[in-house]
Amino acid sequence: MSRRSSNITRLLDRGAFNDRVLRQLGGSMAFIAGALNAGGFLAVHRYTSHVSGIVSGMADDLALGEIRLSLSMLIMLLCFIGGAMHSTWLILWARRQRLRGGYGVSMMEEAGLLLLFGLLGAGLASHKGLFTPPTVMLLCFIMGMHNTIVTKLSGGLLRSTHMTGIATDIGIELAKMSYYNHLHSPKIKDIKSNRSRLWVYGMILSAFFLGGVVGALGFKHLGYAFTLPLALLLFALGLRPVWYDMRLRWRWWSQHQEQGAGQQD
Repeated sequence: MSRRSSNITRLLDRGAFNDRVLRQLGGSMAFIAGALNAGGFLAVHRYTSHVSGIVSGMADDLALGEIRLSLSMLIMLLCFIGGAMHSTWLILWARRQRLRGGYGVSMMEEAGLLLLFGLLGAGLASHKGLFTPPTVMLLCFIMGMHNTIVTKLSGGLLRSTHMTGIATDIGIELAKMSYYNHLHSPKIKDIKSNRSRLWVYGMILSAFFLGGVVGALGFKHLGYAFTLPLALLLFALGLRPVWYDMRLRWRWWSQHQEQGAGQQD
């Protein structure tokens, strides 16, 4: 792979399925999302990435007259949307500043918020009822940020927290693969599957499942301390593009200083 191709994901929403870095990032983010979703359920008894379930629960509670529960679901939904908005703002700001690693800044901030979630969870363990609402709200916000990063990078082709769309895409590609083109006409294109997409979708679904198993075991045996390795992984993934930008800015500043010194001479 050429250097230009390997830098695609540093250009923000320029990702493609043939970009190895994007595939690796998508799988890693799906793994973390699965761990947070499953582990978060053990911690706060909510699947915070399951927006369809949140909206359905809000409607059911409202119909049953459970106004407080319905409002709590609405707050979870708004927190998820707020996280998606915040992550998008960071990426758009980075683009306006001519930075190529805006998604890295978002990932590093998410890592910090994940550590905060672990601290709030520790408070939840000793003071049940006091820290529960902010803990759930923060985790919803984090999941909104998390899903936005891969969505922006892939131009909307991939999701890291919502497996409903991934499972649907797998079904579509499998249908194309199994379709028999018994009539061949120059005016009608044959049905062909995109094996590359199918592989990526399958990889992301598997990574999410594996992350769920690891996250459930991690939160079960380590409790909220398991947020530390997840936060470190997120931070490491975000550090690469941020470091890339820092090196570019340092190189530009050094050249600017040399040119200024040369003009003075």
